[in-house]
Amino acid sequence: MTVRETFVNTTTAALDSDPRIALVLADVSADRFTAAARRHPDRVINVGIREQAMIGIAGGLALSGMRPVVHTIAPFLVERPFEQIKISLDHQDAAAVLVSNGASYDYSQAGRTHMSPGDVALLDALPGWTVHVPGHPAEVEALLRTALAGEGRVYLRLSEQTNPRPEAVGPGWSVLRRGERGVVLAVGPMLGPVLQATSGLPVTVLYTATVRPFDSAGLNRAVEQAAPDVVLVEPYLSGTSAHLVAEALATTPHRVLPLGVRRDVELRAYGTPEEHAAAHGLDPAALAARIRAFLG
Repeated sequence: MTVRETFVNTTTAALDSDPRIALVLADVSADRFTAAARRHPDRVINVGIREQAMIGIAGGLALSGMRPVVHTIAPFLVERPFEQIKISLDHQDAAAVLVSNGASYDYSQAGRTHMSPGDVALLDALPGWTVHVPGHPAEVEALLRTALAGEGRVYLRLSEQTNPRPEAVGPGWSVLRRGERGVVLAVGPMLGPVLQATSGLPVTVLYTATVRPFDSAGLNRAVEQAAPDVVLVEPYLSGTSAHLVAEALATTPHRVLPLGVRRDVELRAYGTPEEHAAAHGLDPAALAARIRAFLG
C-alpha cells in the first residue's frame, strides 16, 4: 500500500467514525474520496483549484469545532496559500491537519510548479506546528490517527520516496546504529540512503518521522556517546533544521554538515525523482562521499 492509499483509507475510516472530522480538497485526490463524499456530503468538501479558499474554509470549520483535514500536493498546500495559513489558521489560533503529497520532487515530470522543497522551512516561520515526515506507508497511519485525535496544528508531509521498512514513529530520535565517530540524523525517507551511505562507518544513526517539535534531548544523548560531529540529512531544503541542531548543542563544541535539497542552484530540468536526488547529492553514493569527507 502506498503512502497516499494509507492516507485515504485512514481518513475515510475517521470520517465514518468521528463526526468532528471534515475533509477539504482542491481537486487533487477527490476521485479517491467519492464513496466517502456520498456518505458524508456535508463533511467532504472539494473547492476545486482554489487553494486559498481551501485553507480559509478549513479555518472556519476549525473555529466551529470541527477537525478539518486539508489535502493537496505540497506546493499547492503550503506555498500557494501560505498567507491564508498564516491568517486563517495561525493568527486565529485555529487547528487543522494539513496532509500533502509529492514532497520535494516526486512530481518532477510536471516541472517546478509541482515541487516543494521549501515547505517545512516556510512553516518554520509560524509558531505551534507539529511536522511529521514519515518514511514508510506503515508509519503514516499511526501519525495520522494521532493527529486526527488531537487538537493542534499538524503538517503531515507524504512522499512516494520511502524506506525499505518502517521504523518507530515516536516523538523523538530512534537509535538505529551506534558508533563513536559522529552522529548522522536521518529524516523520513532519507533513512534508506543514509543507511546505505554509512554502511561500515563507525557512526551513530538516528531516525525520526517527527521533526517539529525537534528532539534536542535525544540529540544531546547521542552526542554524549559519540564525537560531536553531526550530519543532518533532510529530504527538503538543506539546513532547514540546522538552527535547531545548533540550539540543541549550544553548550557543546560541535560541527554540523547539513545535507538536503540544494539552495545554490535552481534545477530547470524535469527528469525523474532519482535523477533529482542525484543532482542534489542525496543518493547513497554522493551521501557516502560527503559524509566520509566531513568526518575525515
